[in-house]
Amino acid sequence: MKTFKKSLLVAACGSLLAAPSAFADGFQLSEKLSVTGFVDMSFVYTDPDAGTSTSTAGLDQFEIDFLYTFDDKLTAQVDLEYDDDPGDPDGEAQEVDIEQAFFKWAYSDELSIVAGRFLSYSGWETQEPTGLFQYSGTGYAKYFYGAYQQGVSAKYSNGTIDLGLTVANDLGNLTGTGTDNRQVATEFMFAITPVEGWTTKAFYMAEGETTLINAWTAYSTGGLTLAAEINSSENAGAAVAIGGVDAEASGYLVMANYAWEKFGLTLRYHESEVETSGGTTVEDLSAITLSPSYTVSDNLLLVFEYRTDDDNLGDTTTDSFAVEALLTF
Repeated sequence: MKTFKKSLLVAACGSLLAAPSAFADGFQLSEKLSVTGFVDMSFVYTDPDAGTSTSTAGLDQFEIDFLYTFDDKLTAQVDLEYDDDPGDPDGEAQEVDIEQAFFKWAYSDELSIVAGRFLSYSGWETQEPTGLFQYSGTGYAKYFYGAYQQGVSAKYSNGTIDLGLTVANDLGNLTGTGTDNRQVATEFMFAITPVEGWTTKAFYMAEGETTLINAWTAYSTGGLTLAAEINSSENAGAAVAIGGVDAEASGYLVMANYAWEKFGLTLRYHESEVETSGGTTVEDLSAITLSPSYTVSDNLLLVFEYRTDDDNLGDTTTDSFAVEALLTF
């Protein structure tokens, strides 16, 4: 299967190189087929006060997305991804995967249906680096965000209020049960945009005894973006992290970003805590992130990051420095 996936990626690259023209927002292979994607590279230096400093450099991720338009109501998308993640829970640091594969049917201007394999709508911070305001994610998404799911999702939007309902085979394996004990999962979304530039979204997700609540609000005006998020969960990734014991987790973030000309600056603070059902705190983390960025061109972004993480249970601090080059097409 992995050989087959790699063959798909090679074929995709061949099609991309053969494209007659390229634009900042993708390559138009035909009247109905277009391709977008990105290349994500980084250098990271980590300096814990209770251990040995380490550094890594290389290609983090490469993704190519195929978008096909059948007509004005039916579209399809397939995302192919190469990912290098030493912390991958499956134990495979370097993988080539079909990340998403779904079709979208627009029943009307307000109501649409998505079916296949797709990413949960939940969470302020995106799964992909192209949607982040800084280099690193908080790291607590495994506790509070839904992941890649296989199922059906319906979304209603009238420009002010969005309602969403997803029924899937799981929340993205957040319970760590593999394929044997997964249960039908549901995700509810309510979103409101009361004025231009201000959006608030709330999500409730459930799979058996696992529940997740995520809510965030963001306001953008001119070059300024402000955001805040609050989360809670029961028996999600937190339970896996402590050996399957029933657990509760909570967390939040606040973030500010200001962009001017070709420059950007992000300041973020976040906290997360995990407790057993007996009330014992087994994880208590917080971090401050400062991340300037520079837009080299329409397709190339450089991101710099300083981050300090505190493990409040172990009373340890880790400083990290990162430089990221993000090329989009």
